[in-house]
Amino acid sequence: MDLQNAEKKINELRQALNQYNYAYYVLDNPTVTDAEYDRLYRELASLEEEHPELITPDSPTQRVGGQVLEMFNKVQHESPMLSLGNAFGPEDLRDFDRRVRQAVGDHISYVCELKIDGLAISLKYENGLFVQGATRGDGMTGEDITANLKTIRSIPLKLNDPLTLEVRGEAYMPKRSFEKLNQEKEENGEEPFANPRNAAAGSLRQLDPRIAASRHLDIFLYALANVVNIGVESHSESLDWLEQLGFKTNQERKKCASMEEVISFIDGWVEKRPHLPYEIDGIVVKVDSLAQQDELGTTAKSPRWAIAYKFPAEEVVTTLLDIELNVGRTGVVTPTAVLTPVKVAGTTVQRASLHNEDLIREKDIRIGDQVVIKKAGDIIPEVVNVVPEGRTGEEQEFRMPEHCPECESELVRLEGEVALRCINPKCPAQIREGLIHFVSRTAMNIDGLGEKVVSQLFAEKLIKDVADLYKLTREQLLALERMGEKSVSNLLAAIEASKINSLERLLFGIGIRHVGAKAAKTLALEFEHMDRLAAATREELTSINEIGEKMADSIVTFFEQEEAKDLIQELKDVGVNMAYTGTRPAAVSQSDSYFAGKTVVLTGKLAILTRNEAKEKIEALGGNVTGSVSKKTDLVIAGEDAGSKLKKAEELGIAVWNEERLVEELSK
Repeated sequence: MDLQNAEKKINELRQALNQYNYAYYVLDNPTVTDAEYDRLYRELASLEEEHPELITPDSPTQRVGGQVLEMFNKVQHESPMLSLGNAFGPEDLRDFDRRVRQAVGDHISYVCELKIDGLAISLKYENGLFVQGATRGDGMTGEDITANLKTIRSIPLKLNDPLTLEVRGEAYMPKRSFEKLNQEKEENGEEPFANPRNAAAGSLRQLDPRIAASRHLDIFLYALANVVNIGVESHSESLDWLEQLGFKTNQERKKCASMEEVISFIDGWVEKRPHLPYEIDGIVVKVDSLAQQDELGTTAKSPRWAIAYKFPAEEVVTTLLDIELNVGRTGVVTPTAVLTPVKVAGTTVQRASLHNEDLIREKDIRIGDQVVIKKAGDIIPEVVNVVPEGRTGEEQEFRMPEHCPECESELVRLEGEVALRCINPKCPAQIREGLIHFVSRTAMNIDGLGEKVVSQLFAEKLIKDVADLYKLTREQLLALERMGEKSVSNLLAAIEASKINSLERLLFGIGIRHVGAKAAKTLALEFEHMDRLAAATREELTSINEIGEKMADSIVTFFEQEEAKDLIQELKDVGVNMAYTGTRPAAVSQSDSYFAGKTVVLTGKLAILTRNEAKEKIEALGGNVTGSVSKKTDLVIAGEDAGSKLKKAEELGIAVWNEERLVEELSK
């Protein structure tokens, strides 16, 4: 495709993808299938690869950068990001209302908005393009986190009008993302985040934007930093205007004619807040009229025209009856508090995670204690502390066992981890949890095989590993409780259908430590077949973008185990697909390429291209980029400070180019 037609097609694809992104992430109303979106995205990426001069910062392909930041630069806010004064009860709100009326008169209306429990951020746009995003910091100076904010899909990279402006909002982590992140952390023996707010802040302060992207954050915009010359007279109108520009605002807002109406709105959300897909910690109340806001002005710390009503801490006291131990699929042993049932934050709580032994020691938690339970702002109920004065002397100190509660194997604490772990690969609990993971929606997606059915099959000794799922018979399933002819037929059909899943689902399903769904897709695209991945070296794995040393070691160790080799063979024998069957990006013509069919190794620091850019360009021209030098290597590209790989290439007589020569060849 020539340059002119390529530019036209690229613009069409960007416009379509931006519209689909807006419908999905802002309106929560998808207008196209995931498969169609992915197809258009790959087409755009392929065209931009052919014509890199046409890549622009607002392209959907530029949301996640490959460069790891060295540090966050400081950003001076043009207008201060002020904090809000707090109200803790109806009288505080009525006092606020009296102060407002004394200053501007009785013709007042308020806008109530949910107070999102996240991280305040500022977004700057120039001529409609997103150019900078920053944290609040101390209100005057924040940190430039543009690269990480770009990964939030609901933030438009290009506005519907080419305006220069600054908007403010709250970035947050949805409950579902928070639960998944903490589950992964606990399975890896890492300390979980205390609440979604901390998780969101930690994610946006990652130096690697790819980590931020994997956390699936979201955002609500709630204010213009400067409302001059936009033709609106109220805060509520400015929110509507932000929506027209393409921003995501929170729809659960209300314009109120009196403070009593505000208080009624707040009372309603005290009951409804547990059902939201994100956390809120209060309600923000703002004077609606912009002229009245201007008349009321601000103090050094906060505006006089707004106040934040903070929900009271929802803490209750109950009795800790016992501490149970749960063994996850990666062997991490997690203590769980068993409680006298108590209602908190709108739900009845009977269990609370205690995370690890260190936390139990630190808080001096004993079986039989009266404990304070908190659920406000946290997805999982938390034991805040004990009530020492409630002790009778009958309480029992808790000690983590030395052996696994399921298989009696010795528990170990790996270096750098706080959790105890069972490392017996035949531990029944790990096998059962691994089976539940294998059939889950994000892995092999076997409909009808829920946790209860899997646990029943395992308890009846009908399955001992994931391969056994494909050997189940109709007679075996019909013998189970609550399994009729139709249910069994549907389940057998779902099991059979899962055999043709693409490789990435199988890779994620078999549960290689540190390999999540995204890494599984990367590995499947790179190696295309299970056998090639099983034979990969650490060097080959770490040469792949997104695959670090820890993950590479885990993959190699997994495939070295005899049990893993036997399992893969069993899965092959029952007909499970071992190849990547997804759609690949359109290939660039390779007929005249120097790199076609050649094996290339990159070593040292590259100054013109990133290593990933060089790798992608070489592979697009038919080359194969590997991580180690051998007799099969055709070419080594040596950047600055090239070490042992360059030395080995010279010893073997392999051609060596510098980066300038590589760029020259790629430009032909």
